[in-house]
Amino acid sequence: MRLSRSLAPVTVALALVLALPYDAVSHARVPGGHQPAPQLFGASCRTTLRGSHVVAYCHNPYVDTDRVRLHIECAEWWDIDTDGSPVDTGPAMTVRLTGRCWQDVRSVWISHQKAS
Repeated sequence: MRLSRSLAPVTVALALVLALPYDAVSHARVPGGHQPAPQLFGASCRTTLRGSHVVAYCHNPYVDTDRVRLHIECAEWWDIDTDGSPVDTGPAMTVRLTGRCWQDVRSVWISHQKAS
């Protein structure tokens, strides 16, 4: 009896796995069972841009305090980019961050840091 070409590699792989001793198969398991749950952290922020003015609202739904900071990159080379002061956002707290360029804004982002 001849196996079809598509079934032959699967059969050989299955035979090799079944032939391995139990210790060789079980070494990949994590002792203790479950992985620890990931720590949830970080305020969710939304930004709005009106002309050269930037406003960001950050809400922290988690237990750990998030230190947020507004960064603004201006479009013109002579316009000064700004990094706002860090603001601690406690649990269930919403903060408002503002900044501006003299003319056009190129990009805006918020940095997050876990407060100690």
